Amino acid sequence: QVQLVESGGGLVQAGGSLRLSCAASGSILSINAMGWYRQAPGKQRELVAVIPSRGTTTYADFVKGRFTISRDNAKNTVYLQMMSLKPEDTAVYYCNADARSWAAPSFRSWWGQGTQVTVSS
Repeated sequence: QVQLVESGGGLVQAGGSLRLSCAASGSILSINAMGWYRQAPGKQRELVAVIPSRGTTTYADFVKGRFTISRDNAKNTVYLQMMSLKPEDTAVYYCNADARSWAAPSFRSWWGQGTQVTVSS
């Protein structure tokens, strides 16, 4: 199985910054794309950013120029550097990975438990 654990969330003032981390562990065979999604109360979960194993990163329009996604394949970790945070960025942020494990040899989507990001005005 694959476990994803997010960290780095918290409470910040508008205009501040946070750096989220997500470490994948377990019987990992390989990981393709990794990404971040978020869900605010009463809203659908939405894509924030995705970084594939190859190719260019993808960002939602509402975070372009403010957020940066990166990954460290040696550590099976994906990061989200968030700057110029706005109150509307308040949400639970979830880590996602398209991965294979010995118990699930086909690629599938794995999710973390989420980390709360709250931006005060």
